[in-house]
Amino acid sequence: MEITSDNIITSKPISGIKQLQRLRHAKLESARLVLWNLFLITSGSLICALAINGILIPHGFLSGGFVGATLIIHYLFPFLPVAALYFVLNIPVYFLGWKYIGRRFFIYSVAGMVIFSLAVLWKPFIIPVHDKMLAAIFAGILSGAGGGIILKSYGSAGGMDILSIILLKRFSIRLGSSILALNVLILSITAYVFSVEEALYTLIFLFVSTQVLNVVMYGLSQRKAVYIISPHWETIHRGIMESIQRGVTLIGGRGGYTGQDIQMVFTVISLQELPRLKKLVDDIDSKAFVVVSDTLEVMGPNIGNQPHW
Repeated sequence: MEITSDNIITSKPISGIKQLQRLRHAKLESARLVLWNLFLITSGSLICALAINGILIPHGFLSGGFVGATLIIHYLFPFLPVAALYFVLNIPVYFLGWKYIGRRFFIYSVAGMVIFSLAVLWKPFIIPVHDKMLAAIFAGILSGAGGGIILKSYGSAGGMDILSIILLKRFSIRLGSSILALNVLILSITAYVFSVEEALYTLIFLFVSTQVLNVVMYGLSQRKAVYIISPHWETIHRGIMESIQRGVTLIGGRGGYTGQDIQMVFTVISLQELPRLKKLVDDIDSKAFVVVSDTLEVMGPNIGNQPHW
């Protein structure tokens, strides 16, 4: 009884120490996560601010979304600062972010709005690109890369980012596509208030920006859905599981011409794995019927590229 009592007494401090260590570890990981997200938001905001102050404003270009609306007001009323205008215009949008996206995204986006507004105050230098076409393309590359880095975090810089994420979550519309569609109004105002030429340069900037944003968001983790029809389906499906180490689904069907029962192999792989899969299938059956299609979103362990908002 005494030994049991001693064991009970001595086990309590050990259990408490382990619990305290787990708590400290959880707090450390949480702090690292916060710092990483703030780093993404800050670095992306600085890149976007470089595009705004280094190219867009010196060339008199406009942008899309709330930045575009802010620049229109700034060009018409130069005494109104861009950073303050952007901050004020974003306030109503954050109520939508709180309602439709979530508290964590809301908190990070508020931080993003503040950081982005402060970044716009930073005016490092004018990028020496004199050709307007090249300037629009380069500004689009910078803006798309910066916006994609920001959206890699748990938040955004506000404005169209919030509206686009709401459309992504509710209607599965890709971020870059929705931003480009929502900017039609900005382009119309640009053509009417300024000139058609400025609207066209803005369109080039927006197109490049949305393409780069999609690449940053999805390009390195783009998934391909592959359908394979072959009489050697069993060998192919084992090869995919063993060599490429991806899951496979077998879908039963019937040939429309022959009327024979067939097994179709279905799998989802990364873009980098596609050449290996094609070689594997070709080595087993060079006459196999293979269909490769893009995926909009993929959810699932080890293969998903679903955004985390």
